Amino acid sequence: MIETQSITRERIAEIEALIRPYIRRTPVIEVDGSDFGLDPITLVFKLELLQHTGSFKPRGAFTNLLLRDAPPAGVVAASGGNHGVAVAYAAMKLAKRATIFIPSVASKTKMERIRSYGAKLVVTGERYAEALAACEEWTAQSGALPVHAYDQEETLLGQGTVGLEFEEQDPRVDTVLAAVGGGGLIGGMAAWYGGRVQMIGVEPEAAPTLSRALEAGRPVDAEAGGIAADSLAPRRVGEFMFPIAQRYVSRVALVPDEEIEQAQRALWSVLRIAPEPGGAAAFAALLSRRYEPKQGERVGVVLCGGNTTAVNFG
Repeated sequence: MIETQSITRERIAEIEALIRPYIRRTPVIEVDGSDFGLDPITLVFKLELLQHTGSFKPRGAFTNLLLRDAPPAGVVAASGGNHGVAVAYAAMKLAKRATIFIPSVASKTKMERIRSYGAKLVVTGERYAEALAACEEWTAQSGALPVHAYDQEETLLGQGTVGLEFEEQDPRVDTVLAAVGGGGLIGGMAAWYGGRVQMIGVEPEAAPTLSRALEAGRPVDAEAGGIAADSLAPRRVGEFMFPIAQRYVSRVALVPDEEIEQAQRALWSVLRIAPEPGGAAAFAALLSRRYEPKQGERVGVVLCGGNTTAVNFG
């Protein structure tokens, strides 16, 4: 088991100060659950889909690039899409070379954004795990600095700043729902909150990485498919986040693809917010009642990504 004592509130606070000039302090919005046909509880949405590059991922990307020295070969990352976009963006801002490996399942929108930031894009394999294997092989050959999407201390520290911000913006939240892919977001946020709120992980039924790990008592391979496969299907959760999840994640809710699609539609209809499938997964647990809050519970929901072409202005 990897030791995670260095992923602490104190370190996350230090990282927030470090990356503050490079990231947006994304807003929150308070909504009555009855607006969505739910019980009249208070929902507090953390709109991390308004972050640079359309997801929370620049937090971890900038943390890596500011704390670690990149060689002349630059930085390299494997990604389902959003992490690659974030690393490409951070590398552009910090004048570093970047090579990004992504699978063919990644959306065209994310591929175009990676190229627009000047990174070299390599599309290989069908799923994230295959892109990661190719990335690791190229890293060994080139000597470039690898920036892992979720299974790295710096990445978790950066993603933990979402929790720091959210608590500052709404310290009365009782429960926080966050989507789980490799676990960087929920691992970092859980480390920040340290059990002071109820943390609920939400996964697609087609990609139950944390669910399988908690059942097995360790990270294990799980199914990796479904509508959110380009952001929530890495095959297994990270070694760094897993002991944090064991300690601080209260439970994991599994949601089917059709409920994720319905959550996307509901968020657009009610709030005119357009998350990608992975970005809407946390809310899908509420809308489908896979997570049912108690009366009077104040529920935080992280909308973590918005790289979608679902809204067509043509």
